[in-house]
Amino acid sequence: MARYALTDVHGCSQTLKALVLDQLRLQKPDELYILGDLVNKGPDSKGVIDFIVHLQKQHYNVQCLRGNHDQMLLKAAIKGESALTLTAQEIELVLESFAIRDFEHLPSKYKSFLKELPYYLELPDYFLVHAGFDFKQSDIFKDKDAMLNIRGYKPNTAKLKGKRLLHGHTPTALHSIKKSVSHNDYQINLDAGCVYYKNASYGNLVALNLDSQELFIQPNLDRPYPVARKS
Repeated sequence: MARYALTDVHGCSQTLKALVLDQLRLQKPDELYILGDLVNKGPDSKGVIDFIVHLQKQHYNVQCLRGNHDQMLLKAAIKGESALTLTAQEIELVLESFAIRDFEHLPSKYKSFLKELPYYLELPDYFLVHAGFDFKQSDIFKDKDAMLNIRGYKPNTAKLKGKRLLHGHTPTALHSIKKSVSHNDYQINLDAGCVYYKNASYGNLVALNLDSQELFIQPNLDRPYPVARKS
């Protein structure tokens, strides 16, 4: 049995499939954790969720967390397009993906999927979360907004019971991720900016073997599509 974590797929379904099926060669006894931001920005948000649900129905152990973009899409299904902080082109990609004309018509099965996503997971040796925790608070597990959006924090090992922290949310250059993994850093950001293929430093989806610390790297296969450059 192997355990893997990856994050920030952002609608790049072909890239996700290549990483999971061709590189990880996921087996049913394995555990795969996806740390949020399944949707938005990329070309096939629907396809990402469909692939995950397909694996789950085939009894693969795939668990997903809630990211800020998953939460954003859920809000848009209630409040409409105004709930999204996306470019007009990115909005159009999401609508086209689900074959809908407005976000209020997001099919109920996708809304149900997003509603059920947890904010964090605790493993015997890791905490998994999309963005991180606000370690200034006495109870770091109550602030859901921080788990989705926080940046620039310093982990408190005591509050994490000495467990390592894996997250995404902030696109990071591949060489920085490799360095963090090779140094066995206490905190590892696995967001290699897959959706931002126009940036030389980004454009990869990576997965980490939680036990061997092997890093699997899959360049973006969903290009070309319109996406803003990430500075």
